[in-house]
Amino acid sequence: MQWNPYGGVMDKIPANATPFPHRKGNLFKIQYYTAWFDAKATKGSLNMMELYEVAEPYVSSNPREAFLNYRDIDIGSNPSGQTNVDEAEIYGSKYFLGNLKRLMKVKPSMILIIFSRTSRVFLLLV
Repeated sequence: MQWNPYGGVMDKIPANATPFPHRKGNLFKIQYYTAWFDAKATKGSLNMMELYEVAEPYVSSNPREAFLNYRDIDIGSNPSGQTNVDEAEIYGSKYFLGNLKRLMKVKPSMILIIFSRTSRVFLLLV
């Protein structure tokens, strides 16, 4: 687990000033991660869900949020590779909060290329 402190200048920048909205009111960004070197490791042995349960009373949950550069496959993923606005809004709203609709209107072709290369797929409106 890694903690990045927020506050200070982060609180002064409005959430809609940049695509990254996780600013005012957030004390920390907490990064949960795990690594394994045994190809036979199972999800049960990685214990990430147990870590989520321990942290749950202390972190945001409604909605549970994430930062795009730190993809959270427990929020969801797009194994089919097909884009769908309704599906994209489920994931996108957790990464971009109120900025998602605005981002969907800005430079759609460029942003679509960026997002389609990640495990998330965002269908951007033209």
